[in-house]
Amino acid sequence: MPKVVSRSAVSTSADARPTASSAAALRVYYCICGEFILVIDATLSSLPRRQTDGAIIVRSQGKNGVKAKAFKLNALPCEPILVERTRGGHERQYRFRCPRCTLPVAYQPNPPPATAGSFLYIFKGALTQVQGQLPPDAFDNEESLEKSS
Repeated sequence: MPKVVSRSAVSTSADARPTASSAAALRVYYCICGEFILVIDATLSSLPRRQTDGAIIVRSQGKNGVKAKAFKLNALPCEPILVERTRGGHERQYRFRCPRCTLPVAYQPNPPPATAGSFLYIFKGALTQVQGQLPPDAFDNEESLEKSS
């Protein structure tokens, strides 16, 4: 029987310097039904919130030296609605809904696609980072709704 000779090389990246692409970790977010909705280059908790409704602000177009976030939204556009604000005035919202359970997950002031406007707003408590687990702020306004009815 002939002798088998094999040669192998061991390579490791433990000593390699991190590249820009490896430092920019992508975060995945899911609807509360478990459907994949959003991939973004930042944590949602680190993004600013809108004062009117507590929605998370995602900058979709860069302006005045502020860099836009890289993201992919997996949601279906809905018909626009007109929202009346408590301090007066109205706001047109082009909403996006979950493709599985049809729960509204985001909106923007411009017609779709999601990157058409300057900002995309993620509804408070609509997305979670752990599939199948409710986000901690999912029922924050529930007490005030119960008292008013």
